[in-house]
Amino acid sequence: MNQRNEKSATSLSEHDIQNLIRMELSQAGYMVFRANVGKVKTADGRFFDTGLPKGFCDLFGFKPNGQIFFIEVKNETGRVRPEQKKFMEVMASKGALAGVARSVEDALKIVNGYH
Repeated sequence: MNQRNEKSATSLSEHDIQNLIRMELSQAGYMVFRANVGKVKTADGRFFDTGLPKGFCDLFGFKPNGQIFFIEVKNETGRVRPEQKKFMEVMASKGALAGVARSVEDALKIVNGYH
């Protein structure tokens, strides 16, 4: 683990882990995107849905060879919701790489197909 990653996994928030994963994968040549999922209340009081399906992973992107991957980021105690598990199963059944990452190392295993 490099100096940026010296905090223990228990002290990192999911947001912190997500940012570390994004930086590491980007530096390794992967295209990585953060998905904003959910509903937001607009200024006029209406709700706006992001349009992504329930369970869509926190991060998604492409390997240099074009293969798509989906990463659900959790901290050490975070739980995967049933709709998140289902989404990853469906994506994997279509040939995508998908999995849960609690660390940069987990994310690298997912994108390298070792998950």
